[in-house]
Amino acid sequence: MKSGRGVYEGRVTEIIVDDKGVARAPGGAAIDLKKVRFLPPCQPTKIVCIGRNYLEHAKELGNAMPETPLLFLKPVSSLLGHGGIIRIPEQSRQVEYEGEIGVVIKRTCRCIGLSEDPMSYVAGVTPVNDVTARDLQKRDIQFTRAKSFDTFCPVGPWIVPVEELSSLDVRTFLNGRKVQEGSASMMAFPIPEIVRFISSVMTLEPGDLIATGTPAGVGRLSPGDAVAVETGGVRLENVVG
Repeated sequence: MKSGRGVYEGRVTEIIVDDKGVARAPGGAAIDLKKVRFLPPCQPTKIVCIGRNYLEHAKELGNAMPETPLLFLKPVSSLLGHGGIIRIPEQSRQVEYEGEIGVVIKRTCRCIGLSEDPMSYVAGVTPVNDVTARDLQKRDIQFTRAKSFDTFCPVGPWIVPVEELSSLDVRTFLNGRKVQEGSASMMAFPIPEIVRFISSVMTLEPGDLIATGTPAGVGRLSPGDAVAVETGGVRLENVVG
């Protein structure tokens, strides 16, 4: 079972796809996915991101690994659905992809206890592309401007339940060529630890999105490129305008 959101016959609707691959609206009516314009599959109050969660990615950018999860935020105005166009801003000459495993929160949590399972607060996973203006990130030192442009957070199209974290991986493709590959088992800070840590800092609300970090292999995006991120059997595809 997987869930998403889209515009179908002129209306925004939730979409559920069953194990047989049949897509339906909440009322049960069948939906032709070829006629859907996909929206982000969740409606977060915030997008919380983890920096430098893969050793090799930290190395390729010349950064030291943090001792605790390195948090930053992307605004919800940066969200973009599957099939949408990533726009290169005039201010940047070096926009890059960062394929990531996205985690979607299903119920409110704050200060998750050590005896609790953080994954009980997780609805599922979805591909995320943490698009970054790398030149602006280097110039500004902190991340806000480089990560916040409109269309800089493609996500979706589906949320799928997490069955086995140890086998969860992420891959990025640029114009059909695989450029990134990593897995949850390679993370410096595992997903349950990330959820617990963030909850100790801020309240997580239903629909909130966590981008868990990118593996090595980040690279430049140019107009006309096609970029795809895969995780959990879901493929997010976007083009660059």
